[in-house]
Amino acid sequence: MTKSIVCLHPLTSQQQERIKAAAPGYTFTQGDAKNPDLQLLADAEIVIGWAKGISDTILRPESSLRWVQSWSAGIEKLPLDRLKEQGVLLTSGSGVHAEPISAVIFGFILLFTRNLHTAVRNQQNRIWKSDGSESELSGKTAVIAGTGAIGSETARIAKAFRMKTIGVSRSGKPVADFDQIYTTDRLSEAVSQGDFIINTLPITDETKHLFNATSFSAFKEGSYYINIGRGATTDTEALIDALNRGQLRGAGLDVFEPEPLPQDHPLWSMEQVIITPHSAGITDQYADRIVNIFTENVKSYLSSGTPSLNLVDYDRQY
Repeated sequence: MTKSIVCLHPLTSQQQERIKAAAPGYTFTQGDAKNPDLQLLADAEIVIGWAKGISDTILRPESSLRWVQSWSAGIEKLPLDRLKEQGVLLTSGSGVHAEPISAVIFGFILLFTRNLHTAVRNQQNRIWKSDGSESELSGKTAVIAGTGAIGSETARIAKAFRMKTIGVSRSGKPVADFDQIYTTDRLSEAVSQGDFIINTLPITDETKHLFNATSFSAFKEGSYYINIGRGATTDTEALIDALNRGQLRGAGLDVFEPEPLPQDHPLWSMEQVIITPHSAGITDQYADRIVNIFTENVKSYLSSGTPSLNLVDYDRQY
């Protein structure tokens, strides 16, 4: 087997040296996801990242590929069935987004709580106005769907604002900084208590349109919905209906179905909606954090044959 690592995303020379130091005996090559070298990838044992048009090359029956380190936390765009069939190990970038995304979540929350989104629009029109509905976060309840790295960091920050925190997860296991955890089948019960309902979930067969007409009808009237997980976890028509009916007072949305959000989509013109272009996870610290995960995983891969961090369960799709 060729002892070769190919990275399809740009790394600094320092980051490359860290990988080389962690994987003695392996060659490291900096590739390009926009123009992948198929001949180079054909011999790779380990690939960092993914690119369009490489599947048939690196997933052929005689492929050398043994492990893919995803560049992102979401892995739904990868050929999961083929990777599983080939017995390829897959690790995600879970954990790299916790700080930037939790900052965006609280950006949305603070904009809504203090009507700053309205103030910015008024400033553009030189309007001096407040409707007097500004509020505070102390005593409010944040319901966070997904208690992983992003959800946990969000709960930790919420505690600094003296908020109550309720989590929703598949397992329902206790997690630090959450006052209470509900299992996913009790979603409606959980969201009924929330002033802010925050969706950090990945897209899987189980989470597809989990937030739908039924769950939105259970939201507390006048609550806010924030989605920084995946667009397809939300039934967009049901969301728009909940906003129009006043069930929801507002929504902060970073992800959509589809993306990019079409220019004629009704969400653009809704003043109670704040839109960001799937940018919540972007940070200048991103590559460093991926390298941190990868170098730690290389140690366990070389010693045991299996990466220790963020190993994807193909059956669960995360």
